[in-house]
Amino acid sequence: MRLLIIEDDAEAAAYLVKAFREAGHTAEHAADGLDGYDRARDGRHDVLIVDRMLPKMDGLAMIGALRAQDIDTPALILSALGQVDDRVKGLRAGGDDYLAKPYAFSELLARVEALGRRKPGGASEPTHYRVGDLELDRLAHTATRNGEEIALQPREYRLLEFLMKHAGQVVTRTMLLESVWDYHFDPQTNVIDVHISRLRAKIDKGQATPLLHTVRGAGYMIRDGAR
Repeated sequence: MRLLIIEDDAEAAAYLVKAFREAGHTAEHAADGLDGYDRARDGRHDVLIVDRMLPKMDGLAMIGALRAQDIDTPALILSALGQVDDRVKGLRAGGDDYLAKPYAFSELLARVEALGRRKPGGASEPTHYRVGDLELDRLAHTATRNGEEIALQPREYRLLEFLMKHAGQVVTRTMLLESVWDYHFDPQTNVIDVHISRLRAKIDKGQATPLLHTVRGAGYMIRDGAR
């Protein structure tokens, strides 16, 4: 899932970004309510994690402004204010869930993943992706080819997950930078090439049919070469 964490405490935000990425999700950070509002308006995030007390625009006002524009991205409110009236106020402002501080990350993760399963029409993201004999199990957080598990680093897993989600489509460098690395610019490094090379070695080496392809001048694609 693609998460937007709107939190003005830099230490807390860094912890959450790191923890969610280690759990296999893509996470980016906005340090105030106005920045969070601007980023959330495009609707490309699966879940918003919103601190209630924010500079420039408080969390409840930010969520209310999004709802007024018919942006229905699920929002979980984090707050030190945990009384019943506080929770009711947060939910009535447009929040989908409310978690009082301090909290256990395991509970926050479970709540965020539950919100992320809410899709228009009741649809949910698949828990498995398959391309040829390559399989990715998003629940077990594993990848296998021909039944053999592939050892992947967290970034390699996210890269493979994104490519398999868009199997048969050209995935550009910009798409990868924004979705896997959370960069909104090209840092002019070979970071993508290095990770693609490592991933290709792990999933295609020794296999009769390569699955990961470079599309010259365009990007990369995972497809079943047998078709």
